[in-house]
Amino acid sequence: MSLTGEQVLLRIYLRGGDRAPLTPTHELIVKAARQSKLAGATVLRGLHGFGSRGESRSFTFSLVQHVPVIVEIVDVPDKIAGFIAGPLDALMTGGTATLERAAVMMYRHRHSDAPVTLKLADALRPLSTVPQLQPRGHMTATQQGVLLRIFIGEDDRSDDGGKGGPLHEAILARARELGVAGATVLRGSEGFGAHSVVHKAGLLEMSADLPIVIEMVDSESNINRLLPYLEQTVREGMITMEQVTILLYRHGQPEPPRAT
Repeated sequence: MSLTGEQVLLRIYLRGGDRAPLTPTHELIVKAARQSKLAGATVLRGLHGFGSRGESRSFTFSLVQHVPVIVEIVDVPDKIAGFIAGPLDALMTGGTATLERAAVMMYRHRHSDAPVTLKLADALRPLSTVPQLQPRGHMTATQQGVLLRIFIGEDDRSDDGGKGGPLHEAILARARELGVAGATVLRGSEGFGAHSVVHKAGLLEMSADLPIVIEMVDSESNINRLLPYLEQTVREGMITMEQVTILLYRHGQPEPPRAT
């Protein structure tokens, strides 16, 4: 079966310190995805974030890092639905997962696949290819929501209270004040923005104004409450939104002690 065309992106939001029961949950999910013969899985690590279990950020001397982790998997709707109802439901006791449309322009398996002509996918009715799922096991609810992405630079500063701290931290703080369900900060290793200046991580650089992406998933009404603040504070960058199906995983286990 060809993967090219309109498929589904499963995005799973976890914390680096989550374990089910001993191995990090994201490692078990990637292993299960491979055993389920899904097309592939990608793990993204964040710098800072918050969710139903409080704030998460990187600590230099912590043995267990509770930083945000995102697992992304793209495949055909039926295989994604089966993975959610089976392996994922057994592994996830906490976190959030979303389903999005994913227009696959090219998928090559090793070097034997023939080249294809790349073209943008035609517009479809929102979420038309996302499978309909019923709550079960740890998955306690499904709802329609919005994925908001804010693209800024690592050196962007906030004017809140004249403190001039990192803008991404100020945005997270305001989102939390407004009751947004959760947010994740992702740091890129290379990128460019409005001025077309390429910024790239280097071993001897303390800061290279690397790209920062803040992702938030919540209802449309909650996301709308944050937009006036973003209009005032994001002076350079980009903000995008997508309609998503939200799968909520409630955490019913006590928080493990943090190793230091």
